[in-house]
Amino acid sequence: MRLYPKMPYNFHLSAMIFSGGDPQIRSYREGIFRQVLDIQGTLVLVDVFSHGAADMPELCFTTRPDDVLAENRNAAAGDLISSMFNIHEDLAPFYRAMEQDRIMTSLISQLRGVKSPTTPTVFEALVDSIIEQQISLRAAHSVENRLIRALGTPLALGDQVYYSYPTPSTLAEATDPVFRACGLTRRKGEYIRGVSQQILSGALDPESFRTYPDTEMIISELTKIRGIGQWTAELTILRGLHRSDGFPADDIGVRRFISRYYLGDKKISSAEARAFAERWGTWKGYAAYYLEIADLLGISPSAL
Repeated sequence: MRLYPKMPYNFHLSAMIFSGGDPQIRSYREGIFRQVLDIQGTLVLVDVFSHGAADMPELCFTTRPDDVLAENRNAAAGDLISSMFNIHEDLAPFYRAMEQDRIMTSLISQLRGVKSPTTPTVFEALVDSIIEQQISLRAAHSVENRLIRALGTPLALGDQVYYSYPTPSTLAEATDPVFRACGLTRRKGEYIRGVSQQILSGALDPESFRTYPDTEMIISELTKIRGIGQWTAELTILRGLHRSDGFPADDIGVRRFISRYYLGDKKISSAEARAFAERWGTWKGYAAYYLEIADLLGISPSAL
C-alpha cells in the first residue's frame, strides 16, 4: 500500500525519534518503522518505509498477517498511519513564521521536511504523559515498555511476539501490584486506572478533544482530571493532538534544548522558557520539536 505525503517530507528524520524503541513494541530501524496497530478491532503489525525523496515523497506500508485486513481496513490502516506521521500537513506556514529566527531557520535548512509524529490515540499520549511525570525520559520509556509487555495484547508472528498498547478496559482493571511490577508508583497507577475507568464510563472521551477549537480549553478540561496537571496536559496535547501551540514549558528537556541552542547552556526556569517561546507564536510546540530532533541528531549550536 502506498501513501503520498505533502511535500516536503523527510520520513527518515521524522521517524528518528523512534530509533531507540523496543523492536517488539515500536521502533525505527534500517529505514523501517514498525508497530502493532489496532485497525478497526484487528491487530496487525505495520511496517512503514519510504521510497521517495523529500520533494517527491512516497511512503509504503505492509501489514502482517497479510490476509486479515479487508480492503476497507487497509484504507483505515493508511488513514491511521497518515495521521500518526501527519504526512498531509503543510509545513510552509511554519517555515514562513520562522524566517526572522536565524537559529531556527538554520535548523530548518538541515531538517527540511521533518513532521512531528503523534500517538495512534489521545489515550496513549495521556497515559504516557502520566508515566513521564517527574522522572527521566529514559526511565519513563523503560516503564512504558514494561507496561505494554505486561498488559498489552500480544501478536505472535512466526517465532516473534509483538505487543499492542494496553486498552482502557485492561488498564481500568490493573491492580497496584501489576503497576508496581512495571515500575509505576501507587499514585501513578491510580491516575492511569482512574483515567481508564472514566473512559469506560463515558465520562471522558479523549478523542473528542480533536474537535476543540482552542488549546487552552483542552488544558482546562484535562487538568480537571485527578493526576493531570499543566505539564501533563500540554505534553498530551503536543503528542496526542498535534497542536502546534502545545508547549510543555515545565519539561526539563524542552528547557535544555532552548538553553543549548539559544542561551549558551544557561539554566532557565519554566516561566523563562514559556516567555522565550512566545517568539514562535502558535508554532512554539513545533519549534521545540525541531530543537529536540536537532539535539537527537547531534547538531552543534556552533554550526548554526
